[in-house]
Amino acid sequence: MRATLLRAWAKGLFTAEAAVELLIGHRSWLYREDFLEIAVEFGQGITSGAVMAAVDFEAASRALGAGALPCSGGEGRVLRIAASIAGGVPVDLGEAVTGLDENNAALAAAAVLHAAGHRDLPMAAGSERR
Repeated sequence: MRATLLRAWAKGLFTAEAAVELLIGHRSWLYREDFLEIAVEFGQGITSGAVMAAVDFEAASRALGAGALPCSGGEGRVLRIAASIAGGVPVDLGEAVTGLDENNAALAAAAVLHAAGHRDLPMAAGSERR
């Protein structure tokens, strides 16, 4: 349900879509009440009236930095990358990708490709692109 609402909000904005898909694929942040309270606002679309949810990535990044969203190193890295892609929040990419497991690294790489407009490229960890 949350994923659908976030996708409705991000639709058509490559960077927002990429960051939302990164959070959805990560399968942690969207199930945390503290994250939802700090960084997600539920409402209705202006033109469609459809129910949707928007992520305030800057608020999420500030809360993470202030210790209000305690998490593992990998969870923090994923959120920082998503906040950078969607909200322009500065991130040390070298620090952010160091220590990501294979799944989260693949999710982050797919998010970067999506944000750059390459939405239909198949991506699999360890695969070669031709």
